[in-house]
Amino acid sequence: MVVILNRDVKGTGKAGEVVKVSDGYARNMLIKRGWATEATDGNIRNLEKIKAKKAEEEAAEKAAAEALAAKIGDNEVIIKTKSGEGGRLFGSITSKDIAEALLKQHSIKVDKKKIQLDSPIKALGTFDVDIKLYYEVVGTLRVRITD
Repeated sequence: MVVILNRDVKGTGKAGEVVKVSDGYARNMLIKRGWATEATDGNIRNLEKIKAKKAEEEAAEKAAAEALAAKIGDNEVIIKTKSGEGGRLFGSITSKDIAEALLKQHSIKVDKKKIQLDSPIKALGTFDVDIKLYYEVVGTLRVRITD
């Protein structure tokens, strides 16, 4: 019997796939538990419409992320803090500080988890910080730390 999986089933397939399984397994396990539906012509057309809509939404999200990456790349964030001898900061600048400064200075809201810092910034200067906005979409923000 050919079925459309509604969820990931270990050893059978992933959600949205059309797979061929034995009749007993389909009737007694997959369909009974709601893990799959029978692959009729109408159900397959419905699945294709759902996949097309999902692909369209992902394309729109990626386009929005690329536009935001371009907007972020055009801006610079200036963070003022206290420093000691040799330009070393008394504290450190974290991704949370950068996200707050970006929101305050340019009205761009970015989750602090998307800001990729290897380690907190502990010195004065100008740094390029990557912000992962979407799958394969990364924006680079210039952060200037001043005294």
